[in-house]
Amino acid sequence: MHRAHRPVSARTRILGAILAVAVVGLALVGGVTFVVQRERVIAGVDQRLQTQVAALRTVAASGEQGQGSADGDAAATVTEELDPADFTSVASYLKAAVARLVPAQNEGAVAVIDGEARYRPSTLSGFDISEQTALITRAWNEAEKAGTAVMGTASTPAGALRYIAVPISMTGDQTNGVYLRAVNLDAELRPVTASILTYALAALVTVAAIGGVGWFVAGRLLSPIRHLRETADAITIADLGTRVQADGDDDISDLSRTVNSMLDRLEGSVDGQRQLLDDVRHELKTPITIVRGHLELMDASDPDDVASTRALGIAELDRMTRLVADIDLLAAVEGGEQFEMREVSVADLTHRLGELVVVIPGHEWDLEAAADVRIHGDPDRLLQAWLQLAENAAKYTPAGSPVHIGSIATVDEVRLWVRDHGPGIPAAARHRIFRRFDRAGGRRSVGGSGLGLAIVDAIVKAHGGSCEVGDTPGGGATFTIRVPSRTAAAALPRPVRAGDVLLQREAAE
Repeated sequence: MHRAHRPVSARTRILGAILAVAVVGLALVGGVTFVVQRERVIAGVDQRLQTQVAALRTVAASGEQGQGSADGDAAATVTEELDPADFTSVASYLKAAVARLVPAQNEGAVAVIDGEARYRPSTLSGFDISEQTALITRAWNEAEKAGTAVMGTASTPAGALRYIAVPISMTGDQTNGVYLRAVNLDAELRPVTASILTYALAALVTVAAIGGVGWFVAGRLLSPIRHLRETADAITIADLGTRVQADGDDDISDLSRTVNSMLDRLEGSVDGQRQLLDDVRHELKTPITIVRGHLELMDASDPDDVASTRALGIAELDRMTRLVADIDLLAAVEGGEQFEMREVSVADLTHRLGELVVVIPGHEWDLEAAADVRIHGDPDRLLQAWLQLAENAAKYTPAGSPVHIGSIATVDEVRLWVRDHGPGIPAAARHRIFRRFDRAGGRRSVGGSGLGLAIVDAIVKAHGGSCEVGDTPGGGATFTIRVPSRTAAAALPRPVRAGDVLLQREAAE
């Protein structure tokens, strides 16, 4: 059976990144240190070899005693004074030079005459290179070709040797000689190699310590995320009340608070959907029951009964159609859809409402004031909400009584109101009349789906505002839409009647 590939955990990836950085850093430091120390040792070896050339030339030129190298005990010295006048041949001079330029530890010397090793030091302080035929041949050829001292590195069975070859010749002697001196680089670099091995061992221990500490720290840092995942796994559609603990001010705490806020919104949305479904089920149950009951009791042979039942069924279906349309509109408004936010003139909006409400019969409409300010919003949606309040006032207010509309601006907000002189809204019912399918006193005789005020509330909240219900002086209810304002309040026009709206707008133009 094929098993799904389990991805590498975040803790492992974090630890891997930490270890990779640590290993690369330690490797770079160790590599640079080794190269620097190696080059320093090689430079010291070259200095020692160059010192031998200077000593040999001093002996050949003036017979003065050779000087020790800058490395003290590691250098070779001339043990007694040599006078060139005492030597008649290259061979005798090289023999004396080899005998008196004593090699230090890890050094070797040999006198080469006509390509063959002839003399070597008799001391035991250095090592013997007279048997290194390949080295001798190479050094002889390079020195003869160059005519001056040459320096190089050769790989031999004894190890890597750093050498210098100095050609020697004398007037009247047809033979040619080369003074060859070499230093064992492997032996000279052995302390550096040992120190690098020690460093590598210490680096391994350091990496292991970093790994242990990094695993612990990564676990502590990721524990809130692990708890967040466990909480998310525990949340179901039936139980959205679980929340993530958010302590501190770091990024993970901010993430936890963001997730909690998201869960709050999700829980509110699910609760709203559940409530909507319950309300819709309750509202649709009544017309369905009515239609079904009349159909079961209808006398198919009685034309009058059939016509009556048909008319009742059509009326109930029309009511359900309006209910579905209102539910669809409410869902669109609550979801933030179909909003076109722009600058809106409150004065124009107020005058437009005045033009629309005059066609609602049975009442005298009074436009009290219009605020000359601009706000940011959707004028069509704001007008829809305001007109819904006016229609509600017309339905619940006795015929012939006046209804007042108007707008006013303050420093922080704009208020759009509708005042009627009806029965008013009891204080105990004001907190729930904006709910879906809820009416003050439970009255349904006026018709409607019961979603009008819920739609108004959703539109106003989408604009960052709120709806309020208060008492009208002399009796009745005052519905106020409060929308945040961008500008300060301006001078209000004089109160006008709805019938005077067109005249007022013409005068303003």
